[in-house]
Amino acid sequence: MNRRECVQDALCHRESNPIPYSVGLTGQALNQLIAYTQDPDIQGKLGGFLHGAYYDGWPTEIPGRPERFIDDFGVVWNRSGADKDIGVIEKPLIEDLEENHYRFPEPDLLRLRGEIEQMLATREDRFAMVDFGFCMFERSWSLMGMENVLANMIICPEELEDFYDQICDYMLRLVDVALEYEIDAVYFGDDWGQQRGLIMGAGHWRRFIKPRMARLYERVKKKNKFVFQHSCGDCHEIFPDLIEIGLDCYQTFQPEIYDIKAMKELYGDKITFWGGISTQQALPFMTPQQVQAETVRIVKALRKNGGLIIAPTHAIPFDVPPENIMAMVEVFQNQEQYFME
Repeated sequence: MNRRECVQDALCHRESNPIPYSVGLTGQALNQLIAYTQDPDIQGKLGGFLHGAYYDGWPTEIPGRPERFIDDFGVVWNRSGADKDIGVIEKPLIEDLEENHYRFPEPDLLRLRGEIEQMLATREDRFAMVDFGFCMFERSWSLMGMENVLANMIICPEELEDFYDQICDYMLRLVDVALEYEIDAVYFGDDWGQQRGLIMGAGHWRRFIKPRMARLYERVKKKNKFVFQHSCGDCHEIFPDLIEIGLDCYQTFQPEIYDIKAMKELYGDKITFWGGISTQQALPFMTPQQVQAETVRIVKALRKNGGLIIAPTHAIPFDVPPENIMAMVEVFQNQEQYFME
């Protein structure tokens, strides 16, 4: 069984041997891991089962402005702080949604095609996805600021709905290009959760976000591809909604937030969980031996009847010791030694 088939089994709720896994790294964590292992090719040797082309608006460095990046939407990102991978927006481009003159740019479809074709040329036997980050809610707050988005859900909801329709139409153009290729899945990234509950609340999510995500999911499902959704934080109250509109795989599954056994019992036959190894409380603070024990514990809790892609709960950040990364990977790569019965 190759890696792609293992992921397909997980998504179809069949147990596979081995259990598929992935190891995402931020740029800072990767540099530290290279320094630790003295191996510039270490990322390629981690052996993950998924392979993707990633679109997030492609921020590029602004000449003459160190650690300032501008994306396709005109948003300037300041990466001078601790977060060198995303950063924070310098200034909202939309300050008053009721007097909004912002116009979405033409998407760079030629570049998107090139990214997808390069990904497929290097996929080997892995499960191939196109990942769309900053999909809906994140795109809105990157353009107008978090407080403005949340306030506009109350102050001018009709204008905000129209704005989300514009974002959705833009995203559909990108998704349609991705679906021209022989990929396995489309992955949508859009953080909705906080440590307890949704940022905007379930009611507002169902009004503003759900109908547009349903359109995106429907487009993917019509091509018989799998739908993946990333959201950090606690999204348990909308799991039934996500299942209703066609979600196949939820990422990221955080054990410090969810009762993972209860969630597996409730939804494990309907969606696949991707994640489980905490980048918040486990990987930064445990010893390598504790990391391995925690990895085994999570797998044993979630492996029954498939529906599991074991992984860190997010791209590993800079505060995780490289030895802990390698301890986790040791379990991933030698599953028969640690938890195969």
